[in-house]
Amino acid sequence: MSAPAVEPGTRLAARFRLEDRVNESDGATLWKAIDEILARPVAVHTFDADFPRIEEVVTAARAASRLSDPRLTQVFDAAEEDGQSYVVSEWVTGESLADLLAAGPLDPERAAALVGEAAEALAHAHEADLAHLCLRPDKLVWTSGNTVKLLGVGLDAALADLVSADPAHTDTEGLGRLLYAGLTGHWPEAEGVCGLPPAPTTDGHLCTPRQVTAGVPGYLDTITVRALLPSARRGLTPLTTPAEVADALADVPRPVPAPAAAVPPSVQQRNDDSGRFEMIRPAETGPMRGAVYGPPGTAPRPATGMVNRALMTVVVLAVIAAVGLGAWTLGRNIGTPSPPSAQSTPTADSSVPSAKPVAVEPKSAKDFDPQGDNTEKPQWVGNAIDGKGGTEWHTDGYTSADLGGLKDGVGLILDMGKPVKVSEVAVTLAKASGASLEVKVGDSPSLGSLKTVAKAKGAGGKITMKADEPATGQYVLIWFTRVPADHGEFRGTIYDVVVYSPGSA
Repeated sequence: MSAPAVEPGTRLAARFRLEDRVNESDGATLWKAIDEILARPVAVHTFDADFPRIEEVVTAARAASRLSDPRLTQVFDAAEEDGQSYVVSEWVTGESLADLLAAGPLDPERAAALVGEAAEALAHAHEADLAHLCLRPDKLVWTSGNTVKLLGVGLDAALADLVSADPAHTDTEGLGRLLYAGLTGHWPEAEGVCGLPPAPTTDGHLCTPRQVTAGVPGYLDTITVRALLPSARRGLTPLTTPAEVADALADVPRPVPAPAAAVPPSVQQRNDDSGRFEMIRPAETGPMRGAVYGPPGTAPRPATGMVNRALMTVVVLAVIAAVGLGAWTLGRNIGTPSPPSAQSTPTADSSVPSAKPVAVEPKSAKDFDPQGDNTEKPQWVGNAIDGKGGTEWHTDGYTSADLGGLKDGVGLILDMGKPVKVSEVAVTLAKASGASLEVKVGDSPSLGSLKTVAKAKGAGGKITMKADEPATGQYVLIWFTRVPADHGEFRGTIYDVVVYSPGSA
C-alpha cells in the first residue's frame, strides 16, 4: 500500500498537525507543526516512501530521545508505521551562530562560551555513543529563552548518511571550526558555509584566529589550534574528544540570563540591531557589577577599595565645585534684570505653518514572495490596510531570523492605484524587536524595478520610515530582510501600514 500524501493540515499520530514546510532535501521534509494536545510548536521530519535510510533515521532519533542534556534538541516521537515514517522533535527559536556572525566576529569570550556549552552537551551525547558529525554554524543556537541549544545530534548524521571511523575526533574538529568561526567570522575550510567566507591561508595552511582577527586572546587561539589546526600546533598536545574541548574551555564565563532584580527591564530585554541577545557573565556571589575578570582559571575579583575611594573623592570634589558655581551665579544675578527672552522675539518663519504629510490610501495589498513559492499568508493581507490596529498580516514561520536562509526577503506590496509621491511610511509591527525591513517604491510590482528609499533595523512596534528624498511610484513594498522571534517562531508581522505623501505648506 502506498504511503498517504503528506501536505499542510496532515495529522500524524492523531496529534501533530503539519503547518508549514520549512525545507526539503533528498526525500526528507522538515515541517513546522503543532502538537494539538500540548498546544505547542514542534519540528517534524517526514520522508518519501523511497527514502533509503528510514530505519537508520528512526533508530538514531529514538536513541537521541534518551539524551537528557537540555542543551541538546529533544526528540519527542519517532515512528515507522502504516507506510508513514516521521520524527517529532523540539521546535527551537533563537539566533544561530551564523546569524550572530552576520555583523562580524563575536566577542572572543562570548564565542568561547557558546562553543564551551556545545562541547559539554556533545560530550554527554558521546557517552551515549551518539555523535553529530556535521557541525555547522546553523546548528548552534542562542535561543530566545537565553540558553544554548545544539541541533541535530544523531539525527543529522543519519539523514545525511554520514559515518566516521573516529566520531570523537570528527566532532572535536567540528567544535574547533565553530570556535574558529566565532572568533574570526570565517569558516576554516576551502569553501564557506552559512554565508561565512572561507578562512585565509598562508603557504597553503589556514591562518590561526589571531592571524585573522586582532584581539583574540592567546589561550583561545591555542585551544582552536589544538582542536583543529595540526600544522600550527608546534608541539602542543592535540584535543581529540569533545570532553577535552569542554575541559579546555571550562574556565570561560558562561552565558546566563540577566537576573530580573539586578538589571532594569529595558536592559534585560534589549537586543541590538542585528537581533542578538546579550550574554551576561555570572558572578560568584551577588550581582556581577564591579567584578573584574582575569586570565582563565582565575576567579572574578571585586574592584579594589583604593579605586572606590578615588572615585568617591572625584565625585565629592565635583559636587563641591558645582555648588560653589551655582551660588556665585545666583548672587550675581540677584537685582540684575533679565534680558528679554529670545523666545518672545518673533522670527521671520514663526508664522509659517509646517507642511504635514498627507496619508494616501492604497487600492489593494498583496503578499510578496518572489524568491519562494509566491505565497505568504495571502488570506490575511487585507488586515494590514484596514485601519484596525487589532488585525494583522504575518509571513510564514521560519527557523531563523534570516528567513531560514531560504531567501533574501519577503514582504507586503501595496498598489496605490496610480503613481504617488512617497515621503514616509508608518508601519505597526509586532512588539518583538529584531525586524530588519526596507521600503521600496516603483512603477512595476517586480523586485528588480523597485527602489529602496528607507531602511530600519532591530525594529518592533510602531515605526515611521522616512525617505531621504520623496520617491514616486504606483507600488510600495514593505520588505522584510530579517524577522524577529514571535509566537514561537520567526516571522514578520504588520498590524497596520500607512503611506504618506509630502504635504503642502
